[in-house]
Amino acid sequence: MSESLKNKTIKGVSWSFVDNIAGSGIMFLVGIILARILTPKEFGLIGIISIFIAVFNSIVDSGFSNALIRKNNATHIDYNTAFIFNLILSGALFLGLFFLAPFVGTFFKEPQLVPLTRAMSVIVLINAFALVQRTLLVKRVDFKTQTKISIIASITSGVIGIGMALKGFGVWSLVAQQISRQLLNTVFLWIFNKWLPKLEFSIKSFKELFGFGWKLLVSGLIDTIWREIYQVVIGKVYAPSTLGQYTRAKQFSDIFSSNLSGVVQRVSYPVLSSIQDDNERLKQAYKKVIKSTMFMSFVLTLGLAAVAKPMVLVLIGEKWLPSVEFLQIICFSAMLYPLHAINLNMLQVKGRSDLFLILEIIKKTIAIGPILLGIFVNINAMLWGSVLTSFFALYLNAYYSGRDLNYSILEQVKDILPSFLIAFLMAGIVWAISFINISPFILLPIQIRIGFLIIFAIGERTKMNEYIELKEIIVSTINKILKWKVKK
Repeated sequence: MSESLKNKTIKGVSWSFVDNIAGSGIMFLVGIILARILTPKEFGLIGIISIFIAVFNSIVDSGFSNALIRKNNATHIDYNTAFIFNLILSGALFLGLFFLAPFVGTFFKEPQLVPLTRAMSVIVLINAFALVQRTLLVKRVDFKTQTKISIIASITSGVIGIGMALKGFGVWSLVAQQISRQLLNTVFLWIFNKWLPKLEFSIKSFKELFGFGWKLLVSGLIDTIWREIYQVVIGKVYAPSTLGQYTRAKQFSDIFSSNLSGVVQRVSYPVLSSIQDDNERLKQAYKKVIKSTMFMSFVLTLGLAAVAKPMVLVLIGEKWLPSVEFLQIICFSAMLYPLHAINLNMLQVKGRSDLFLILEIIKKTIAIGPILLGIFVNINAMLWGSVLTSFFALYLNAYYSGRDLNYSILEQVKDILPSFLIAFLMAGIVWAISFINISPFILLPIQIRIGFLIIFAIGERTKMNEYIELKEIIVSTINKILKWKVKK
């Protein structure tokens, strides 16, 4: 990886990481406070609605964001075409979800879902106004601006949600929090970004963008539906409170897995796209991204599984204890999410959206098995089935993404195996400590410190490249935060 590309990547990762820490970290703290005030059932109701919001948001994007990022010579007409199409489509979907609300309430046997769904359907429309603005920032690897926006939106919406919860608004405090966050994100994207749309639409541009993007749309839609279908099964077959426990476990795992995947996807896609025609250079950059990312992923997710019980007790209380086992199982599939994201990014970089779609269809066909286990056995069986299908999906993704670059699945495994073994050793020791019969308020800090010391000692002793790269990124990120505070 050339020095300029490396600096660009580190800068992008640093600010993207700050963005996720600022946005998701603040929302995580807000979620902890709300979880202590509200009940699992109220979180379960919002979990049901989030299924439809996620699916509809995936449709609104239509793969245009990735198509615009990949296109090195994208014009104003391209951006305007994407903006107008997304806006029209989101309007139709907003109306569709609004009028389908009674069917949602009937299907899940929860009348309260009708007004809640209608209120939250506006998020689909709001997000359409943000898509092109966000795409422009990602294309420029400008995560500094997104960080500022994320902090403002997360803090303000968090205050709104907590304030309403304390006033007794119940589940509506979660609705207000989510709507206000999306609205503020969109408003400030328009304020901070310089791009303004014009009323121009090109059929030629639409065909080109949609020609690449429609396969990603279908792939993303399939992936979103399959991710959310776990919540459909739990919400339909089990009680809303059980769904609340599952969504809380998923949110804990997302703090590391999904956020890390998001950082990697947002930064690696535009960076790798810029060198898409140089296979040797692309392969070396690809290897570095995989090794550094998976070192962090293994350490964080396996460490999270090890401290799950005392963490839940300390942060949100005993009423959420059923979520502990869900969280521990989810972590074993979540640790692979960033690697899935990197491999799928490579297919997009090489323009193989057709193969991307085929792989999604194959993987989701196999994933029917765990869903059936959730319906006819129990939730734990469904989650363990998901872990097994995740390893199968990894094989497919890695085999086809690395084929053109002569970077085989075996090479990938060899590259990430040392990181996995170190993280597994650390997690095993930390988990064993959890059997000490002391207060979780004392136990949790002890586990975290010991886990950190183990990784630090092994990393400093071996000087492994993944550890050094990660330390460099963390130091760079801390320096940026300190400089930003000084300027303020």
